[in-house]
Amino acid sequence: MMHLTLRQLEVFECVARNLSYSRAAAELHLTQPAVSMQIKQLEGNIELPLLEQVGKQIYLTEAGLELYQYSRAISRQLSDMEVALDELKGLERGKLNISVVSTANYFAPHLLAKFCQRYSGVTVSLNVSNREAVLKQLADNLTDLAIIGQPPKNLDIVSETFMENPLVVIAPPDHPLCEISRIPVKRLSQEIFLLRETGSGTRSAMERFFAKHKITINSGMETDTTEAIKQAVQAGMGLGIISMHTAELEIATNRLKILDVQGFPIMRYWHIVYRKNKRLSGVAKAFKDFLLKEAPGLMPETY
Repeated sequence: MMHLTLRQLEVFECVARNLSYSRAAAELHLTQPAVSMQIKQLEGNIELPLLEQVGKQIYLTEAGLELYQYSRAISRQLSDMEVALDELKGLERGKLNISVVSTANYFAPHLLAKFCQRYSGVTVSLNVSNREAVLKQLADNLTDLAIIGQPPKNLDIVSETFMENPLVVIAPPDHPLCEISRIPVKRLSQEIFLLRETGSGTRSAMERFFAKHKITINSGMETDTTEAIKQAVQAGMGLGIISMHTAELEIATNRLKILDVQGFPIMRYWHIVYRKNKRLSGVAKAFKDFLLKEAPGLMPETY
């Protein structure tokens, strides 16, 4: 009989999913030697190699692929067990795992704080990543709920809209366009724009808008953070298109201005999403309902 431990399977599942000892170590809060030791002990118990390294790349062996499927199934069952036990504890002692795209991090902590004031015993684990990483966490069943701007079409998920997400054009306060009302969209073709990375929800919405108006824009910089765009706009490097929710402080302190451009704001929406067949805990259900019923009314008036 093989003598496997749940910890060994957990470590192996993480290494197999990431195909990296270092990323698995970071995710599990372990040292890389500790991860390697767990894998070696598991291979010794099974008496088969599970991973092989070619150059710097790690691959799963045939036995590794087989065990990975079982370890994922076991991980899902353990997650369901934890949910069931949390439900018995009630909302006062539950845990909420939530992932949000980086843009949503400008308002998500505000809403989480309001929720936790109501349920003081709830423990929250908040992960902030780009859209691609958040979708991977959903696909790998590593999060209860996720907040994103545009739901994916290739995942078996449930998506519900809970709040508007207006995209606006921002400029430094001394930009000539700040003095003009009802700026024609075509006028923007004369400006340089600072863009989010390809694949981000904001970038996709912006590209659809300009394609619809048959406008080609000039790109001055591409970055994977809204914060970098705001800083670059303030420095006079160009204009930006961002969620209005991310610019509250800069607008209030007159470091940025929202331009009055025809066709703007581009109205998008924030969505709360989760895997269709995932068993949500009582806390996760309560937070989802909280967002759907109360989120817009709890946001600061400047939004």
